[in-house]
Amino acid sequence: MEKEHKHVAVSGYYGFNNFGDEAILKVLTSKLKEEGCYVTVFSKSPKNTGLSLGVNSVYTFSLPKVIDTLKKCDVLISGGGSLLQDVTSLKSLFYYLFVIAIAIFFKKDVIIFAQGIGPINNWFGRLLTKELLKKCKYITVRDENSLFRLRGWGLKPDLVSDPVWSISVKERVSMGRIGVQLRSWKGLSQKYLMNLARHIVANYGDKEIYVYSFQDALDLDLCKHFEAQLKLINPSIKTKLLKALSIDETIQSFANLDCLIGMRYHACLLALKYGIPVLALSYDRKVEKIAEIFSLPCSMLDEKEDMDELFKSLKNIDMKKVKSKANECLFDFTNIINAIKN
Repeated sequence: MEKEHKHVAVSGYYGFNNFGDEAILKVLTSKLKEEGCYVTVFSKSPKNTGLSLGVNSVYTFSLPKVIDTLKKCDVLISGGGSLLQDVTSLKSLFYYLFVIAIAIFFKKDVIIFAQGIGPINNWFGRLLTKELLKKCKYITVRDENSLFRLRGWGLKPDLVSDPVWSISVKERVSMGRIGVQLRSWKGLSQKYLMNLARHIVANYGDKEIYVYSFQDALDLDLCKHFEAQLKLINPSIKTKLLKALSIDETIQSFANLDCLIGMRYHACLLALKYGIPVLALSYDRKVEKIAEIFSLPCSMLDEKEDMDELFKSLKNIDMKKVKSKANECLFDFTNIINAIKN
């Protein structure tokens, strides 16, 4: 098929240095460029986004530039991530709906890309979301709750896997390193963190502990604190705090891990992509879900949990089964590309 040079605008939680969202964007823009599309990304850090991905980028909150881009583009892709919900912020919901509404006003094709939809508690936000989604050309959602929610609204979305499953990784080379990836969360108590640190030292005190901050603005202080806790328990333990990493640097560093103790969904996903054993720390249903699918031990961040049993399960994961299942999880771009071009 001859490649058509469509201009695609991409709207999402981009440029905020969140690994998961930036990894999704990397996969998406790589595919769009491969298909000959001209890409403009709305980003909080347009210079960084443009340079790192080789795309055009405009500032997310420069409404004149956003509107001008939507006027000139052929297609708007909204997503991925959980954009259309008001649990995080009602203001952000209305922003992403505004972008979709302007694209529809200019009679552009709108594609909802691998989104988690809802919950939307505000009645007007829910009504507006429902009406705008009815006018979108193609909708894909990343979870069953979103699928059933939109079917209840009379829509016909497709359920897709996470785009990050399609990211390229090299061969894993074990170097005696243990990854610990934490995120700031209200349900994470000091008692729980100290218990986790004790068990990491007890089980992996002879390894080098890599403590990952996936979004420095939110997580870095917690990661520094946890590294200090590890050293308090065992002053001779080797640790390294990884912060401000690029997407590629993060992906490459995971190749040398023996196992991961991770909170963020995309940290767990990346480890599984490499075939690395994972102990999931669940702050969200999506983390529990990936643990269930891959039969991983999963902590609910409860101070009274049997941490010994969790670490025992981590060491006994059947990685052949995990690798086999991970290999089945590639994201299929066929319908997305067809919706852009036809």
